[in-house]
Amino acid sequence: MKKAAKKPEKRTARGSGRTIMVDPIRVSVIDNRLDAISKEIGLTMLRTSRSPIFSEARDFVTGVFDRELRLVAQTAYIPVLMGALPYAVRSIAGTFAGDINEGDVFILNDPYRGNNHPPDITIAKPVFFKGKVEFWSVCKGHHADVGGSGVAGYNPGARSIWDECIRIPPAKLYNAGMLNKALLDTILLNVHLPFLVEGDLHCQVGAVTIGARNLTALLEKYGPSTLHAAINRIFDASERQMRDVIERVPDGEYRAERNVDHDGIHKDRMITVRVNVKVKKSDITFDFTGSDSQAAGYINSTMPNTVSSAFLALFMSVGSGVRFNEGALRALHVVAPPGTVVNALEPAPVTGCTIAAAQCIIEAVWLALAQAVPDKVDACWARWCAPASMGFNPRTGRPFGDIHFMCKGGAGASQGLDGWDHLGTVVCAGGLRAPDPELHELVNPYTVLQYEFWPDSAGAGQWRGGMGTIYRWRVETDNIAVANFGGGNRLETAPFGLQGGKAAPPHQLFLRHKDGIENVDAESFYNYSTGDIFEIYESGGGGYGDPRKRPVDKVRDDVFNGLVSVENARHDYGVVIDPETMKLDAQATAKLRAGA
Repeated sequence: MKKAAKKPEKRTARGSGRTIMVDPIRVSVIDNRLDAISKEIGLTMLRTSRSPIFSEARDFVTGVFDRELRLVAQTAYIPVLMGALPYAVRSIAGTFAGDINEGDVFILNDPYRGNNHPPDITIAKPVFFKGKVEFWSVCKGHHADVGGSGVAGYNPGARSIWDECIRIPPAKLYNAGMLNKALLDTILLNVHLPFLVEGDLHCQVGAVTIGARNLTALLEKYGPSTLHAAINRIFDASERQMRDVIERVPDGEYRAERNVDHDGIHKDRMITVRVNVKVKKSDITFDFTGSDSQAAGYINSTMPNTVSSAFLALFMSVGSGVRFNEGALRALHVVAPPGTVVNALEPAPVTGCTIAAAQCIIEAVWLALAQAVPDKVDACWARWCAPASMGFNPRTGRPFGDIHFMCKGGAGASQGLDGWDHLGTVVCAGGLRAPDPELHELVNPYTVLQYEFWPDSAGAGQWRGGMGTIYRWRVETDNIAVANFGGGNRLETAPFGLQGGKAAPPHQLFLRHKDGIENVDAESFYNYSTGDIFEIYESGGGGYGDPRKRPVDKVRDDVFNGLVSVENARHDYGVVIDPETMKLDAQATAKLRAGA
């Protein structure tokens, strides 16, 4: 018997007073177009930015919100930012309720007014159609400088938010199409690198304007009622997907904890994040009650950052196939007591939260989920630990500010797959792009000396972790301020393995002066001078499964390719290889693996 064609779903567009018939194919077309618009906002930023933090590393996120301030579509170039956008947009809309006009462009960076951390500046543009706001075009990006006493936004010595940045509450950068020059001048007078900040702000404004133009075209094609009825259906579909995923996780409570190396102030003290992941039917709650009190230093997390980190941990494991939008978030809940390191109170410093705290939160959630669904969770990824630097570049004749994105560590292994090499940190989920070394040398006064995999940096396992990196460069000028930020320098914070897999080693960082070698720590200030050499040995990812179950030929290939040493092949994997001939000793290997 021939099946009857599926009838279009009936939807009532809110405020329309009439029922809209939504064709499922049209819903799919609209869904993909909204997603494409969020990507076009990002492409505009890539092509028009002035800072390599935007143009090379893609340290930003873009999104589209509907008239009810619900997240419709998003492109998370740096995924840890993905859950923070809703807080910023709602803060802006709430602050200016009744005073939102065509041509307005809003700006925000204050972490206590809806933003995540100060360097990530939010730019939002309302999209009008026939006199009413129907959408918001939004982007958020990490700026090379936001003032304060730090370097490229990072101040490991900060004890309050005022040490970190110029605070920008929700404000109009453009008022009805006219630039608010007084506000822009105020911002630029309070940063160290005004030409970079000004260029990237205009880049963001242009990007959201492109987004608004494309959203207007979509409104003209379909009309608001059809679009918003389709969006409601998109949300419902994502909610069903997410709830279906959660229902596959056994009901229960799963507890775990992880540590931050230190807060930059009390360097002898680790800070602990604790989580209780509660799964009940099709809802999941991330309860961070019991986490340490907020720290003196800048690794404290804001609520937007904590929520975003918890969501990222879920979407990178059990929820990887679900579209991230308002519908998917209906099943997710976060509890973070005020005054703790995961929900700091004003005026605590917070700039380090998107790295130090976020990594710790994600790792804790993964350890908890691994108790319920170990086959869905990665072993730990390498944490970030590298410098931001700022000074004057004699090659270009102008100041510079940059972050050394080339020293990415390895991703953790998972059931059935080795970890990705040179991919970390987990907050980027592989989205952080390493710049071209030659372009890096063009805009910064450095010469790259070594850039390769670090042998034995990956955690051993049936599936080994991804490889970490050795990154060394020479400084070609004096008086460069450096803020080294991140973590993973201790055994307690090194990447853990899962299901019998081994941990990867901690990072090792050195600064070679003419007078000797200085060990480099996380969350610390340093200075470069001509001829100094900075060395980073960035860890790989944790291993998954018993290393002695790894196929012998894979271990042999890793040794031959210089990724695993002959010694570690024997010790970790039970594989014996002659160091002179590089040939496998099959008999000795079988005997060793048998435990004889």
